[in-house]
Amino acid sequence: MNGDLRRAVSVGAGVVGGAALGGAVSMGTATYFAHRIITPEHEKKDDTAVLQVAKGTLTLRATPATLTPGRYGLWLDKGAGHARVGEVVETGGSGRSATVTRELLGVDLGELEPGPARWNKYYYCGTPRTAVGLPYEDVLVTSDVGDLPTWRVPPAATEDTGDWAILVHGRSAMREETLRALPVLHRVGFTSLIPMYRNDIGAPPSADGRYSLGLSEWRDVDAAMRYALAHGARRLVLLGWSMGGAIVLQALNRSDVAHRVQRVVLDGPVIDWGSVLAHQADLHFIPRPIDHLARSLLRSKLSRLLLQISEPVDVAATNWLDRADELSHRIFIIHSATDETVPFGPSQDLARRRPGLVHTFVWPSARHCQEWNTNPSLWEDLVASFLR
Repeated sequence: MNGDLRRAVSVGAGVVGGAALGGAVSMGTATYFAHRIITPEHEKKDDTAVLQVAKGTLTLRATPATLTPGRYGLWLDKGAGHARVGEVVETGGSGRSATVTRELLGVDLGELEPGPARWNKYYYCGTPRTAVGLPYEDVLVTSDVGDLPTWRVPPAATEDTGDWAILVHGRSAMREETLRALPVLHRVGFTSLIPMYRNDIGAPPSADGRYSLGLSEWRDVDAAMRYALAHGARRLVLLGWSMGGAIVLQALNRSDVAHRVQRVVLDGPVIDWGSVLAHQADLHFIPRPIDHLARSLLRSKLSRLLLQISEPVDVAATNWLDRADELSHRIFIIHSATDETVPFGPSQDLARRRPGLVHTFVWPSARHCQEWNTNPSLWEDLVASFLR
C-alpha cells in the first residue's frame, strides 16, 4: 500500500472537513472518498532530500520514514537513480531543520548527490538478478485481462522441492516489493513466480482502470497458480503483502485450484478493508457517516456511472473475520504492532478465531510492510521455518 491510501485519505480530508463544518453529509464528498480508494496512484512524489554525501554515509531531511531503524532504498532523480541506506548514525537539528545521517550501503543507479529524493521501503530495485543476484526468466501469465509480465526465479539446484511460491505485492506498489523474500525462498527450494496484476504499470488495465480491493485481482493470482501447475509445480505457496494479502485470501476462496496451495504467508495484510478504511478515516478526522456512505456507493450497482467502475466493490466481502469459517489453508501472518496503515488487530483476531490454522507473529516495531527491513534474518527465519 506504501502510503498511497494514507495520501488519498489525506487529500479527501480537507474536502470532508469542509462538508462536516456545514453539518451535512455530502454525497459528493463520499463519492470523492470512494473514488480515491479504488483509483491506482502510480505517480510518486519526492518526500525527502539528500543534504550531504560523505564517505560511507549520507545526510537526509528527517521524516518519520527516514528516521526509522533498518535498511531501505532511496530513489534519486525522479526514479532514474537508486541508493541503499542502512542504520541511523546520528540525528541533528529540530523541526523543519531536522536531519538524519545514515549508513550508505551502495548506489545501484545514477549519481548520488544533494537534491530531492524519494524513500523506498522495498530496499531493492531492479530485477531478481540485479537486486539479489538470482537468475530469472521473463515469462507471461495469461489472465482474463491479458498477458501479465512475470518473473520466474528457479530454486537452488540442490534444494529443488518441486514446489512453487507466488508472490503478490500491495496496492499501487511494484513487484519489486517482493524481492526481499526471494533469497530465503531460493534457499529452501522454491521456484518463485512474481506476476504483475491488473492496473500495475506495464500490465493490462482492468475494464475500468480501478482497483476492486482483491475482488477482481484474485483472477490474476489464479492465472499465476494455473501457470505454475501447468509448468510442473507439485504444490503451491502464496505470499502477499498488504492489499496483496487481501488478493491472496480471495484467491484461496474463489480459485478452482486453491486445493493445490499448501501454505500461505501474509505480511501486513488487509484482513478486513472495512477496518482499514475506518482506521484511516479516524486518523484524518473524517466523519464515520462519510465512510459508511462511501462503502454503500462502492457496492451499489446504481453507482457504476458515478464511480466509473465496471462491477460493484462489496467491502463486506473482504471481511475475513466474519468469513473466518471459510478458511481452510494454513496461514502465517507477520504484522507489526506499530503498522500505521493497516492495523494489526484484525490479524490477531483472525488467529484467535481459527486457532491451529492461522498463526501470527506480532512484530514489535516497524512501519507498514517493513518488518523485513528492521530485521531481515528474523523475518527470513520465521518464513523458512513455517514453509519447511
